[in-house]
Amino acid sequence: MDFFYRARKKRFLFEGAQGTFLDIDFGTYPFVTSSSTVSNNALLGSGFSFVKIDEIIGVAKAYTTRVGEGPFPTELRNEIGSYFQAKGKEFGATTGRPRRCGWLDLVLLKRAKLLNNPTSIILTKLDVLDQIEEIRVCTRYREDGKLLRTFPFNLSKVKPCYEKVKGWQENTEKVRSYRNLAAKAKKYIEKIENFVECPVSYISVGQKREAIIKK
Repeated sequence: MDFFYRARKKRFLFEGAQGTFLDIDFGTYPFVTSSSTVSNNALLGSGFSFVKIDEIIGVAKAYTTRVGEGPFPTELRNEIGSYFQAKGKEFGATTGRPRRCGWLDLVLLKRAKLLNNPTSIILTKLDVLDQIEEIRVCTRYREDGKLLRTFPFNLSKVKPCYEKVKGWQENTEKVRSYRNLAAKAKKYIEKIENFVECPVSYISVGQKREAIIKK
């Protein structure tokens, strides 16, 4: 008996459940989950290894957060960290557990880009930074007083080196066009793109479904 299969053009969307550095192989062990969370696991974990990947979209916040224990070089245990937590509503959807918050760690983000190979990035919660006068981003790590040239094995021993970025101090929640976004906000986004070497395709500026800017 012969079997014939008619090929149909189908599109599949795979969504990752947890962040890159909770990955059991490449994460901040032992503070990781029990599975692989990087993009390549989408096909392996689903059994769709025969599907060709056309696009990988990374999702990152305009600042850095972490749930639970584990190393967090840019964590802010001050008023700004508390502001990020309140303004960004950084609490677990199921458990209600508060997320730890800190400045954007570009070193970590670039490492995530290397591990996932995204074609573009969606930058979320840009509006949380609207009222910050002076924003900082981590661009290097220092360990035992020395600047590191490679990504460290143990993040718990490193100290962040920051670059200062002027805040835009304008409300972005109603902006729907990249052209109308504050010039300093654009510079912040461009700094992320240049450092990580990956384009930002969309920016979210609020909780509403329509609060999305296409770049």
